[in-house]
Amino acid sequence: MLRRLAPRMASAAHGQHLAGKASINVALTFQGLKALGVPQASLESFSPEFRQGMAARAEVIGDVGESAPANWEKPFGTQDVHGVLAFVSGEEAALEHQLSVAPISQHDLPGVSVIYQLDVAMLPTTRTHFGYRDGLSDPLIEGSGSPGYPGQGPAIKAGEFILGYHDETGDLPSIPQPEVLGRNGTYMAFRKLQSHVAEFRKFLRANAETPEEEELLQAKMVGCWPSGAPLVLAPERDDPELGSDPQRYNDFRYYDEDPKGLKCPASSHIRRTNPRDALKDTTTDVNIHRVLRRGFLYGPMLPEGETEDDGVDRGIVFVWGGAHLSRQFEFVKSQWHNDGDFVNLGGEKDPLAGTNEGTGTFTIPRRPIRRRLKGLPHFATTKGGEYCCVPSIRGLHWLADRDT
Repeated sequence: MLRRLAPRMASAAHGQHLAGKASINVALTFQGLKALGVPQASLESFSPEFRQGMAARAEVIGDVGESAPANWEKPFGTQDVHGVLAFVSGEEAALEHQLSVAPISQHDLPGVSVIYQLDVAMLPTTRTHFGYRDGLSDPLIEGSGSPGYPGQGPAIKAGEFILGYHDETGDLPSIPQPEVLGRNGTYMAFRKLQSHVAEFRKFLRANAETPEEEELLQAKMVGCWPSGAPLVLAPERDDPELGSDPQRYNDFRYYDEDPKGLKCPASSHIRRTNPRDALKDTTTDVNIHRVLRRGFLYGPMLPEGETEDDGVDRGIVFVWGGAHLSRQFEFVKSQWHNDGDFVNLGGEKDPLAGTNEGTGTFTIPRRPIRRRLKGLPHFATTKGGEYCCVPSIRGLHWLADRDT
């Protein structure tokens, strides 16, 4: 299978998406590497988090209660998941063609079976099921050739995201061996999260007196308006023109423009996920905790204004990429999403991504008296996930030729 896939992999040298075509990427779990016959010494050179797998790290990343691995959809969290194939395209016809070819090519591969499939998409509005535009602030990677955009910040060392390069600490971290397998690869955290949209809308309605207050409360919890316009730049009302302008919507800072969180609360979702300059008076180096992140929706949107759950499964698939699972993905989940100490809010968690179980709180700074909402339920439940490695194309060829 890998011999057939390796020559068709999407290459960073040519961009991830080619017009009118579908790109293919492959990621492998630790169990997958074992099944391929990778030598034990090589297996042991991978990071301990990857070797343990996401299910074994559930307590660390907050997958507890309803989100615990015991409740995940099968086959997530089992030893049966060996690889993840991603077919991506902006053209539906190109995607359908690739998907039609895949089962044909599998006929003479008796050792390979598809055990899970999920169709995901990004809506033209780029909004999530919770109603806000997603996708702000990807990190700029040194050496990528990208000029960046206003507000993106200085380029971050390639070694934070790609194995085999110097990272922000100045170190050249160890990589999986042999070098052909480790260099130019990365780690990936794949997550399926069910969105409890009706519960979210009920909470907003219960804590606001007018539709305008509902929209403001939603913006305070998320950190931006439905259009994607950030609260720091549009604190009073939504600004769709700002939200659609990539030269403007990311060009803001917290420390200089909103240090007390009067515009965008310190506990809001986007401020927690990427604190930007808000922690510059602390010992935290934000750059070593940044991740590459992509989100894709599954399931139909809940009709506008509906506050009763229709029983349809809907949510988002997140893909987090980086060279350090522990200090990137796991740090963001355990510290920034599920602990409020770094913003002096004790045990207060992220209102959307935190493990709130009906006892959560959310603080909105304001003058003269702050507002603290209580009784936050969980608005997202983990339905499954896996830690994967994403080998370079050279690494895939090395794996494909293991038996020769």
